[in-house]
Amino acid sequence: MHLLILGGTIFVGRHLVEAALARGHTLTLFNRGQHGAELFPEVEKLRGDRTADLLALEGRSFDAVIDTCGYVPRVVRSSAELLAPNVGHYSFISSISVYAEYAQVGTDESAPVGTLADPTVEEVTGESYGPLKALCEQAAEAALPGRTLIIRPGLIVGPDDPTDRFTYWPVRVARGGPFIAPEQPGYLVQYIDVRDLAAWTISMVERGSTGVYNATGPAAPQPLGALLADCGAAAGVPVEPVWASAAFLAEHGVQPWSELPLWVADAPEMAGFSQVSSAKAVAAGLRYRPTHATVADTLAWAATRPADHAWRAGLSAEKETELLARLS
Repeated sequence: MHLLILGGTIFVGRHLVEAALARGHTLTLFNRGQHGAELFPEVEKLRGDRTADLLALEGRSFDAVIDTCGYVPRVVRSSAELLAPNVGHYSFISSISVYAEYAQVGTDESAPVGTLADPTVEEVTGESYGPLKALCEQAAEAALPGRTLIIRPGLIVGPDDPTDRFTYWPVRVARGGPFIAPEQPGYLVQYIDVRDLAAWTISMVERGSTGVYNATGPAAPQPLGALLADCGAAAGVPVEPVWASAAFLAEHGVQPWSELPLWVADAPEMAGFSQVSSAKAVAAGLRYRPTHATVADTLAWAATRPADHAWRAGLSAEKETELLARLS
C-alpha cells in the first residue's frame, strides 16, 4: 500500500512510519519539516503547514491516509475534503479524552462525547482538547463517510515520548531511595505502548477497517504498585514508594497527572478514568507487550537523553524532598 501520514516524525507518527516500513509499505509524509527532518531518508517527504498550505497534497493519490496531528476540526476538514476524492481510507488518531464523563467503569465507544458551547473555538486547552478531538472525528467521517477509522488511544507511552508522563516513573524509581507515590498500591492505571498502538493501527489500515475504537491498556487492569515493581526490576533497585493520600497531595498543591503522572485525584466523577474498555480493539487484534518490556525500553531510551533534559512532567527533586519530610 501507498500510505500518506500527516505528521510522521514525532512519537506516534514516528512509530507508525517504522511499523509501516517494517511491513513493506510505501510511505509519503506531509509535515512542516521542523522536527526530525533527518529521519527516514528513504521516504518521500512533502512540506507544508496543514493549517494554511496543503498545496503539496493537491492531485496526489494514496491508498490510505493516517492523520496523527489533527486538533482543530477546521484543519482536519480541509485535509480530509482535499484528499477524499483520491484516497480509499482515512484514519484519524483521536483520544479517549473525547468522552463527556468518566464516572462509569468500562466506558466504551458508545459513550457520549464532550461538546463545546461554541464549536468554532480553536484554542486547545485542557477543557477544549477532548471536545475538539470529537469534532475532528466528525469532520473526518463527514468528508469520507464509511471510509474512516477513528482510533481513541489512552495515554501513549514508550521510547521517544516527549511528554514524560510515563517516563517519570521508571527514571524516578531507578534513581533509588524513597519517592512519593499517590493514593495506594492498588490505584489502577492505564496506558498503551506506542509500538503496540502503531503496529495495530497499520494492521487495521491494511484491512480497511472503519468505525471507532478505544485503544488503551494494559490487557488487564494494572495497579500502580505493580507498575512500580516492574520499574524497580528493570532498574535493578529496591522500590521504596511513600504512599501519600489524595488529601495530603491536594493540601500541598501537588498537581494530578502533571506532577504525579498517571494519577488523577480520586473522585466519584473520575471512577472510570483508568478503566476505559478497549475490548472492541482487542477483538480486532490489538495486542500488548508485557509491561516490563515497555518499562525497560523506556528506561533505556531515557538514558540516551541529555543529562540536563528539562522534564515536562513529574515532581521536582526539591518538592519531593519537602513532601517526604512532611510525611516522615
